[in-house]
Amino acid sequence: MALQPVNRRSVPDDVFEQIVAEVLSGEMKPGDALPSERRLAEVLGVSRPAVREALKRLTSTGLVEIRQGDTTTVRDFRRHAGLDLLPRLLFRAGELDVAVVRSILETRLHNGPKVAELAAARRGPERAALLDAAVDALSADDDPVQRQRHALMFWDHLVDGADSIAFRLMYNTLRATYEPALPALAVMMAAEVGNPAAYRAIAAAVRAGDAAAAAAAARALLEPATTALLGALTELEDLS
Repeated sequence: MALQPVNRRSVPDDVFEQIVAEVLSGEMKPGDALPSERRLAEVLGVSRPAVREALKRLTSTGLVEIRQGDTTTVRDFRRHAGLDLLPRLLFRAGELDVAVVRSILETRLHNGPKVAELAAARRGPERAALLDAAVDALSADDDPVQRQRHALMFWDHLVDGADSIAFRLMYNTLRATYEPALPALAVMMAAEVGNPAAYRAIAAAVRAGDAAAAAAAARALLEPATTALLGALTELEDLS
């Protein structure tokens, strides 16, 4: 293990982050036993309560398993972790993980039409006005990064309209993962966020309560950019 003494400004957080990095990098593999609390405290130069708090957080995220009176072992995060781990997986060892990007794009294309369908079926009187305002802001902005932000706001209102806590939490995670990459995606997303008519078609279907039309309009909006991005990722893999 390449664990280092931690910054004491946020000791449990630093312990947590170091072990997370070791698990996600594969340095600590599923089934591996972590050193004892006492040994971790010695190696990291921190107190045992700080190590204990970090291990509790690691347990709650599904990365380790603590057995009473037994060792703490690494779990397979692919089977036990939740969506909150997704932003950490996007960049590993300073490099973009293409497989993670692909899964995000596929989820976006799959979930978007369903969210629009639910928003139309469960529409509230204020939802269409919020969607229209987001599209108006998108139409009035020439900056490609800001246009993406307006598009995200549109989807934020649409997810609220879907009234599904599962979709809301998934969207929150996907947005947190996606937002840091907005400048890098500006060129590839330009056609999508530069098409306010497609967003208006979704808003109109929501206003009319036409679930099928809302789903179809969402797919028509999302599919071209998703296909282009997936193609670009395939080219990157072929070059590597």
